Amino acid sequence: MEDQRQLRPEEIERCSMEIIGREMPAGDWSPGELAVVKRCIHASADFDYAANLYFSAGAVEQALEALKNGAGIVTDTNMAAAGINQRVVKKLGGSVHCFMAEEDVAEEAKKRGVTRATVSMERAARLAGPMIFAIGNAPTALLCLDGLIRAGAIRPALVIAVPVGFVNVTESKERILTAGVPCIIARGRKGGSTIAAAVCNALLYQLMR
Repeated sequence: MEDQRQLRPEEIERCSMEIIGREMPAGDWSPGELAVVKRCIHASADFDYAANLYFSAGAVEQALEALKNGAGIVTDTNMAAAGINQRVVKKLGGSVHCFMAEEDVAEEAKKRGVTRATVSMERAARLAGPMIFAIGNAPTALLCLDGLIRAGAIRPALVIAVPVGFVNVTESKERILTAGVPCIIARGRKGGSTIAAAVCNALLYQLMR
């Protein structure tokens, strides 16, 4: 067996993707969807993503078109923002936003008795241009987004709904499922900031071929 410690990073990734391709179950994904599924498995070593990732019709294609036109990406954690290939986003004319750590967001959230994620989504709704929302941590971010969408205050180019946890996690994801916007959802309890970044990167890399 070849010693992977001697492989270059790109070779390790190629070998990893080959292993994933051999071991993952068959599915009826489009090529773009398959790239997302494989990237999530690569980020987590969890083949459950082959079963729990939901794609609304044309979500990948719509997201790619938005990114090509300079769409920005909004995350609910700095960890997710750091994991996204911002060089590629910038090359496409977009930028990555995360408001969670800003002092005035925390102050407003405390004053109103809501979560920072809620205030962050409200702030993101005021950003100009098309936006992709990548939510990997806070169900309240999804619930706020759902309310803004249904009120006609925002129309995301894509919602990546992959928060991890137990409280309001599955419920918030199911709300996005019926919100009438392009979405990629990790149904159930699994997800996280790493998965949110992985979905974003899977989309971005499709534009760099």
